[in-house]
Amino acid sequence: MLFFTTLAIAFRGNKFLKGLSFTVIILAVVSLAMYYPQYFVTIGTFKLSALIVPLLQIIMFGMGTELSLKDFAQVLSMPKGIIVGIVCHYTIMPLIGFTIASLFNFPGEIGAGIILVGCCPSGLASNVMSYLARANLALSVSVTTISTLLAPFLTPLLMNLLGGSFVEIHFWAMVWDITKIVIIPIVAGLLFHYLVHGKFSWLDKAMPILSMVGIALILTVMVAAGRDNLLKVGGLLIIATFIHNSAGFFLGYWSARVLKFPERDCRTIALEVGMQNAGLASGLALTMGKIATVGLAPAIFGPMMNITGSSVSSWWHNRVPKDEETEIKTTQGEKLQVQ
Repeated sequence: MLFFTTLAIAFRGNKFLKGLSFTVIILAVVSLAMYYPQYFVTIGTFKLSALIVPLLQIIMFGMGTELSLKDFAQVLSMPKGIIVGIVCHYTIMPLIGFTIASLFNFPGEIGAGIILVGCCPSGLASNVMSYLARANLALSVSVTTISTLLAPFLTPLLMNLLGGSFVEIHFWAMVWDITKIVIIPIVAGLLFHYLVHGKFSWLDKAMPILSMVGIALILTVMVAAGRDNLLKVGGLLIIATFIHNSAGFFLGYWSARVLKFPERDCRTIALEVGMQNAGLASGLALTMGKIATVGLAPAIFGPMMNITGSSVSSWWHNRVPKDEETEIKTTQGEKLQVQ
């Protein structure tokens, strides 16, 4: 644990490795929860799992504070990319999740957790990874935002269709859970953006840090709650999660390539498809009362997608997209002509 923490601090001082520092912190808190689960289950009579939903709401509020109406206007400027990104996201990941859960023959509730991860919207981490990967950041933010706003309808619908045979799904209860975890905090954050954003500079700086701390705490509580089950199926679940995540990247990228998208957009759609909102899946597992079983796949998928996403983004970062290279050469040529 000390090794991961010091490694994360060291990474912060290196421009190339800086993007991996949060991933290493996640590995540290997962190690902590696996070795000392008793400290992260209850404090006295208070169950720490009760903190998951409020922490998710804070994270979603933070997302809302970073949005503006201009972000939604971007939808009109790039409808094809956003539509393809969302369609790929809500078809590829749920179907892969269902296939993996069926082939690996996991117990019903653990298999349902894999499907639940696949049915959730894309995660906020995809925006950071898109930036690092020299992808289309505006497209990434738009796909994340729209897929998140569609989640109250699409996630319960897909979960009911694909996960109903693994675990009982209460459709309208899930709709309300997603609405209160995602939509209400985002709307509140959007209002905050226009009413008081910029007036409290310390709060603007604190929100991203608070979001990262919230994600780390959620993972710690979840891993601690499901530790015993993780020790039984952890190795196999890690393999299943890796396949799920990697297949999302691969199929997302090549779906965009087949449709002749520019390289930057292909990278964006790959990251948007492969990176899920594992935190939301955790919150839904909690509201279902199955955090120690359904919540296992989200607990593993979160660190996994950060590791793979960081690796893919770092690899892409050192390879300038062809469309960006053309822009650079054109700009340089124009400057030479002017001179």
